[in-house]
Amino acid sequence: MGKCLTLVGEATHLALERALRRQICRTGRKMYERGHVVACEGNLSVRLDLNRILVTPAGACKGRLTTGDLLITDSSGAVLCGAGQPSSEIQMHLLFYRLRPDVQAVCHAHPPTATGFAAAGRALEEAVLPEVVVSLGKIPLAPYGTPGTWELCDGLQSLVPKHDAILLENHGVVTCGPTLDAAYHRLETVEQFARILLTAESLGGPQLLSTAQVQKLIAARSRYGVCCPENAELPLTSEARITLTRSGRQQLRDREPRCKK
Repeated sequence: MGKCLTLVGEATHLALERALRRQICRTGRKMYERGHVVACEGNLSVRLDLNRILVTPAGACKGRLTTGDLLITDSSGAVLCGAGQPSSEIQMHLLFYRLRPDVQAVCHAHPPTATGFAAAGRALEEAVLPEVVVSLGKIPLAPYGTPGTWELCDGLQSLVPKHDAILLENHGVVTCGPTLDAAYHRLETVEQFARILLTAESLGGPQLLSTAQVQKLIAARSRYGVCCPENAELPLTSEARITLTRSGRQQLRDREPRCKK
């Protein structure tokens, strides 16, 4: 009886792995077809269990992946199954899995508008769109680190526990989620928000939501079935902008040359 249960369990795990392999390939094609990555950019992973990660290989076009291209690594990034090397960003993925037990998938890409904000050194941290406030809150900017190195992870260390979507300075965007679909949808949300914000700025700047409006949206998360990190940071509201504006004006006054009496 015990042997039969073991065989059934193994068959279930294999069926789940095959399904996740197909899902990664489909998501890679979507990222490529929608312009979130070009050539061999970007990487995707899902957590198979506590000690195994299914990840895209290094140097592969995400629009042309096959299920046999994917690799399985252990929690240190060592290859357990598959040919070739895992994505050069494997340590970034492992950082999410290590710091966030709730995370089951990670998505990294270079969507052009959001990456433009990252290249300009600008976070997407203002309360502009209700949907973004509810689903993501504040989208911070991680300091630049050389891609594929521990420098990148160092800049993310303090942000990963508090955010499901992060801009990478001069690099791109990384998102996570309880499923690969959720992680990918968060990537799309970040890019859409960046496009809308860029348009709003060309029209004179966005009107920010107030603190009271943001608090109502946060309170509604459970009603919408949205789960965010417990210590998630809230976006900047209209009151915060006023405070910052006043602070900026005071700094300008402090820099003005004083006339001698």
